[in-house]
Amino acid sequence: YEIMPSLVGSEMCIRDSLTQEEGGVRKLTGMYKNWFLDYASYVILERAVPHVEDGLKPVQRRILHAMKVVDDGRYNKVANIVGQTMQYHPHGDASIKDALVQLGQKDLLIDCQGNWGNILTGDEAAAGRYIEARLSKFANEVVFNKKTTEWMLTYDGRKEEPVTLPIKFPLLLAQGSDGIAVGLASKILPHNFVELINACIAHLQGREFQLYPDFPTGGMADVSRYNDGLRGGTVKVRAKISKIDKRTLAITEIPYTTTTESIKDSIIKANDKGKIKIRKVDDNTADKVEIVIQVSPDESSDKTIDALYAFTDCEVSIAPNSCVIWDEKPHFLGVSEILRRSAEHTKSLLGLELKIRLGELSEAWHAASLERIFIENKLYQLIEGCRTREAAYAAVDKGLEPYKNQLRREVTPEDVQRLTELKFIRISRYDSERADNEIRQIEQEMENTRYHLDHLTDYAVAYYERIREKYGKGRERRTELRAFDSIEATKVAVTNAKLYVDRAEGFFGIGKSMRDGEFVCDCSDIDDVIVMTRDGRYVITKVSDKAFFDKGIYYIGVFKRNDERTIYNVLYRDGKNGPIMMKRCPVKGITRDKEYQLTKGTPKSEILYLSVNPKAKPRLSLIHISE
Repeated sequence: YEIMPSLVGSEMCIRDSLTQEEGGVRKLTGMYKNWFLDYASYVILERAVPHVEDGLKPVQRRILHAMKVVDDGRYNKVANIVGQTMQYHPHGDASIKDALVQLGQKDLLIDCQGNWGNILTGDEAAAGRYIEARLSKFANEVVFNKKTTEWMLTYDGRKEEPVTLPIKFPLLLAQGSDGIAVGLASKILPHNFVELINACIAHLQGREFQLYPDFPTGGMADVSRYNDGLRGGTVKVRAKISKIDKRTLAITEIPYTTTTESIKDSIIKANDKGKIKIRKVDDNTADKVEIVIQVSPDESSDKTIDALYAFTDCEVSIAPNSCVIWDEKPHFLGVSEILRRSAEHTKSLLGLELKIRLGELSEAWHAASLERIFIENKLYQLIEGCRTREAAYAAVDKGLEPYKNQLRREVTPEDVQRLTELKFIRISRYDSERADNEIRQIEQEMENTRYHLDHLTDYAVAYYERIREKYGKGRERRTELRAFDSIEATKVAVTNAKLYVDRAEGFFGIGKSMRDGEFVCDCSDIDDVIVMTRDGRYVITKVSDKAFFDKGIYYIGVFKRNDERTIYNVLYRDGKNGPIMMKRCPVKGITRDKEYQLTKGTPKSEILYLSVNPKAKPRLSLIHISE
């Protein structure tokens, strides 16, 4: 088949190039609708976007399930864990190992041993045959419960895997998530462990709460535009920079999504481009961040700090996009809504566990009570003389008839069979007092379980408090929240260029070709300049190597946006033979590269005198004009 570039009714067509007969056109509409949609849905649901209930992508869920299957309390080689996970995950060992390393670096669910890389420097983990892992105590306590897990067949139908894990914790918000699917992306920022638990408790108790990101790399964050983690929001994150002395700066914490290597490279590039002036930068990072910067002797350290935020990766903007899978579809939910759903899901799981436990206790009470009736009333003697099992079962069932009103459910054939299989040594050593104590303990536990079910919210709150007490130590907030002052790049940029002008021909710039022109002033290569002609037209434009405005440039200088202190004092003739006018004003709200008028705009107007006062102070001038 030959793909034809024609479109018929906005549908791509395919023509049989072998026959070239009329009517040999076949539409790709069906293929596009079915195949592409199937592929996009698969990537969204099965690979890139986390599920709202357990906060995991499929590969992460399968890794944790595989680790639980082989868990015996000891470390397992990562290569072995990868092999185990391949029974559930059909996408190869490389993707599994990468996902496992990322889970391990979050320091929550996996207890790591060996070189697992460094999130501060960006160093990669060692090969899977050299490093080991096991589930953490936290993971074993809050992630798994076979009795409350919904199961499905694996991709080859040989085993079962969980649809979602019954996680009783807002794991998605604690770890964060980042994934790119077909047509959409998900970026959920990590939050503080203790703050998440406090927020869950607040929600269950009907109180308000607020959630803001907390990054493992520390730093400072401006969350004024976080927008609850939804699209359209942004978080500015800065490195922590301190002064060691007048000429030495130290970066001790870095922004999330960066590494010490990327920050060092961005500093070197900014210095090479003349944005900042430093003598040396050293990366001494090990278990803690330490990037030492030697400032040039002729440069202010305070200005250098601002320049580092303006021109390097010491400040980054992160755009969250909280997209999750819910009800087999992608949804955009704010982090507050995700936490509410997690808290309610945890509460329902705890309730389900209590109901299951109550059923188990009820069965244990029934079995213990039935055994006591069977032994204390010597019903086992009814078996004597019975030649078949059926006869023995019938005799025991008939003997239990007077006592069935003491039980809480019907006696089943399975109950009778279990009684007939009791060993003689157990019957001979039966202790009635001990059995009564065991039954009373079961009844007490059943009463407590029913109480917790009737007060499920209080039970869930106590569960969260226990988790916070047990695992919250050492998980204090690392990222400092604060409002950032905006830094204008032009104010902190190093003057690394010289501005020249050719007034007669109308050219200006900082390039080599302009060096034969008139020197105007020092500037930086990111400055704006204001260029004015004698008839009062002016334009604000970004400085470049060489640019043209108009012949007969009257004034040119560096322009500072929103500068109210710089005042332009002008005397001009309004028109060819018009009156002489005087004007005193700042130049503030402008659009770059748009032409403006300093005069009234009357044709053939002419500037007679112009002065620029940068300090907004009154200026007295005596001007003689000869006609």
